[in-house]
Amino acid sequence: MSMRSPRIEFAVGAFLLLALASLLVLAMSSTNGKLGWFGVSDYEVTARFTNLGPLRANAPVKIGGVAIGRVSHITLDPVKLDSVVTLAIDKRYDDLPADTSAAILTSGLLGESYIGLQPGGDPEPLKAGDQIFLTQSSVDLIQMVGKYMFSGGPDNGPGSADDGAAELPAYLQDNGDTPKD
Repeated sequence: MSMRSPRIEFAVGAFLLLALASLLVLAMSSTNGKLGWFGVSDYEVTARFTNLGPLRANAPVKIGGVAIGRVSHITLDPVKLDSVVTLAIDKRYDDLPADTSAAILTSGLLGESYIGLQPGGDPEPLKAGDQIFLTQSSVDLIQMVGKYMFSGGPDNGPGSADDGAAELPAYLQDNGDTPKD
């Protein structure tokens, strides 16, 4: 057996401690300083949307491009059949006006979805458990393109010279001989 010098053992130990410390810093920076129960200083508000699009839990909540929170969880209201989104907003931003509006936006054309908040002018702030009433649902780009393509474009819209009445089935055309009550 060969004997190892204490200097080499110390260097290997120091290298391992430095690597572990680097991993801890990386983990903390990727979670915005909130690792587990450390740094939990946020409050939750809810917002209702009819269409979420590709929005997912842990998506950022932003004001003017600055992340101020995240989407905590998403549920479905069984009565109204709306999506209820719970937003966890950092306590530093506890002075958001009560009439703040929320919209589901996308970073770029095909980027990630996030919640964009637009502060209002109400002197009362949002409190934990409040609901954001002014919401704008996600825009489905593929559905919009499909509607444009299959409507025939801008020349075949309702204001064109040929309103398409001849293309309607007979039961949808009003020819004046419908019985009156």
